[in-house]
Amino acid sequence: MSITNSLLDSHIFLSFLRLKFGHNELPEGAAEKWALSERLAKWLDYKDNLKDFKEEFYIPKLDKLPNVNPSFIEINGKESNCIYLCSNSVGLQPKCTKKYINKELKQWEEMGVNGHFYGEEPWIYCDERLLKGIANLVGAKLIEEVGLMNSTTINIHLLFSAFYCPSSIKYKILLESPVFPSDYYAIESQLKLKGINPLEAIICLKPRKGKEYILIEDIIKIIEEEGNSIALIFFNGINYYTGQLFNIQLITEKAQQKKCLVGWDLSHAVANVPLYLNKWNVDFACWCNYKYACSGPGGVAGMFIHERYKNEGISRQRLSGWWGHKLTSRFNMDNKMEPEEGVSGYRLSTPSAILMAGVRGFLDIFSKTSMTELRQKSLLLTSYLEFLLENNQLFKQNNYFTQITPTDQNQRGCQLSLKFNCQIDKIYKMLSERGIVVDKRNPNVIRISPVPLYNTFMDIWLFVQIFEEIINLIKNELILDK
Repeated sequence: MSITNSLLDSHIFLSFLRLKFGHNELPEGAAEKWALSERLAKWLDYKDNLKDFKEEFYIPKLDKLPNVNPSFIEINGKESNCIYLCSNSVGLQPKCTKKYINKELKQWEEMGVNGHFYGEEPWIYCDERLLKGIANLVGAKLIEEVGLMNSTTINIHLLFSAFYCPSSIKYKILLESPVFPSDYYAIESQLKLKGINPLEAIICLKPRKGKEYILIEDIIKIIEEEGNSIALIFFNGINYYTGQLFNIQLITEKAQQKKCLVGWDLSHAVANVPLYLNKWNVDFACWCNYKYACSGPGGVAGMFIHERYKNEGISRQRLSGWWGHKLTSRFNMDNKMEPEEGVSGYRLSTPSAILMAGVRGFLDIFSKTSMTELRQKSLLLTSYLEFLLENNQLFKQNNYFTQITPTDQNQRGCQLSLKFNCQIDKIYKMLSERGIVVDKRNPNVIRISPVPLYNTFMDIWLFVQIFEEIINLIKNELILDK
């Protein structure tokens, strides 16, 4: 199937394709002739300089997943991989992670409590030895700016306890909408603890009428209009629902001009898009490591606090625990708190060496590449997905869904969110039966997240073929549901 040159040239996918490979490297006429073909997907995989990373991950097999139709397994073979497009929920397991977890179990087996201070890698440093890699991942200047501890929600509580300092004038908190529920619950409860009515203090900025995501000019406008009463702005770097990537640097700059502190939940941004938290002057941030950073379900979370707060010691009111005490005197047990400098002073409890092993597995792989390389492939993968969906004749002729993720690649990460004009339960079920792993957000959004470390262009092409087949099978039902 061919498409006009003007359409091809105007589309971001093919523009990016030409930028990446150049006119001379693309076979003559390839963009026009191959645009929607399996051949192009295979060629892109062949040219992919990151393709070998897929071998460093376990890809779930069809026969191990729930709900896969037995006939589909029989046709494709039980050892066939699923098409996993759900790293926005849980990233896949690096093969080296098992080795690191087993190493900690062996140390526990052989040394018991002595594993804290002895052995090849004593547990007392199990989090600290990973901080250089984490600093590199999020764009911290100093390892003192980052830490690994707790879960994201606990870290939100710790950060708000320290940085949300309301006055009678500046007490409001600006959030984006839709905000992830756990973030909202944590912030709501922090306000209640301080005796502040959440209904009066929380501003949830919604997309303007007719838009699915928030325009940057609307964010700047509300900061300018409400900044004198806003104490703190807390956004997600990438919105979990729409997949919108916010301009972290610009929002932080505009907010600080109004003397507002700025924090970020980067759960959907870490290991997804390049981050430069120190350079962007971000006050604080937190994130989970179990999505794109592939540290395992419920894995240990991360925290960033800018270096300008490094030496505050106990001058900033905050919640404390013994693992935040300076190591040199931690075991004196004299109940005189001397916090470590930077984020390490915010630690509460003994870190889990086993959970740290999950982070280590990912950092091992990440050390062989860079966010610049991963982002380059990610832009191409997601734009390819967008291109195939937009130019599929069935989807073009029928209004089954709308992409609610920005079409501007600079305003999104891996994820595309599709909002359907019909019930999605049957679509989701049929995708699962065919070995496609995506996720849904009720009532009618399916999120698709191809990642550069282990997804291929053939994954994307096959997904769209199967997706089209499903819509074709049930299109009459979908029309009735409109």
